[in-house]
Amino acid sequence: MPLNQYLAQQKAKASNSNRPAMIMTHVVCGYPSFEANWKALEVMDSFGVDLVELQFPFSEPSADGPLFVKANQEAIRSGVHVEDCFEFMAKVTAKFSFKVVMMGYYNTVFKTGHRNFLQRLKNAGAHGFILPDLPVEEAAELHSIAKELELAPIILMTPTNSDTRLAELAKSADGFIYTVARKGVTGSGTDMNAEVSGFIERCRAFTDLPLAVGFGVSKAEDVEFIGKHADIAVIGTAALKAWEEQGAEGLTAFFTQLLH
Repeated sequence: MPLNQYLAQQKAKASNSNRPAMIMTHVVCGYPSFEANWKALEVMDSFGVDLVELQFPFSEPSADGPLFVKANQEAIRSGVHVEDCFEFMAKVTAKFSFKVVMMGYYNTVFKTGHRNFLQRLKNAGAHGFILPDLPVEEAAELHSIAKELELAPIILMTPTNSDTRLAELAKSADGFIYTVARKGVTGSGTDMNAEVSGFIERCRAFTDLPLAVGFGVSKAEDVEFIGKHADIAVIGTAALKAWEEQGAEGLTAFFTQLLH
């Protein structure tokens, strides 16, 4: 099922179940271990998350905040390779009902080769990819292959983008748009306010794709706010903090308060 069709289906399901928004979560492959990843995904699946970003570790994750920088670096230090990530992704997509998108950095794709990387993503069951450091002006070949393989290039829109830039970004996007709730990197909290909703409205003017909102989402009120203005709440750092503090039990408690 194409990602667009799946998201339309999940949006209807979320509204019927009184969930304010669809949910996308984030796991760094191999941090703190693949066994821990699996247990975390079991918790996430039990709460009915709709999408999961599986991040392929990279040494200089420029869009990530301190916690995810540490997670990337420790995964690499423990010997996690691209091969391991593809293998893990295939196991995840074969087991769980949520859809998986790859998140990472362009150097990983470049070293593997555009077609080879995307074909392997497809073979592993992914539905799309997020490469925050790849400008759309340099992505034509990659996106062309992605279209052929029915993989969605998921593009980021940020508050610093001009309207002209937002229009250009929208032309390259598929699946959904990742709207960044504030300037900076992931990790710190975000006040969900009129400034954020105004930015979401700006993005909405340039695309009919679902809008995901990330950076700083950590409370039930955040998910409710996103549900009123966008489509998908992205849960990253807050979930990893909960896992680091209390493992599966902490993650379960976190999602319980988030989705009560």
